[in-house]
Amino acid sequence: MCRSIKTLRPPALPDEATEEEVRAAALQYVRKVSGFRAPAAHNREVFDHTVDVIAEATAELLAGLEVRGAGTPRGA
Repeated sequence: MCRSIKTLRPPALPDEATEEEVRAAALQYVRKVSGFRAPAAHNREVFDHTVDVIAEATAELLAGLEVRGAGTPRGA
């Protein structure tokens, strides 16, 4: 696990994660998996697309999680 990626669900964060926090976590993940801090020009499109896809999946995950003691899934 990349140490730069922080937990984005309560109680680690008191409020819902912002879009910027979700995107930053997705970027860190892609950097870690790809081994590139910044991609070369010929890899930029796939790098950026993958960050977008992972950010969307992360937002979906966070919206569907039921935090114990909270009752219903977030966003429901």
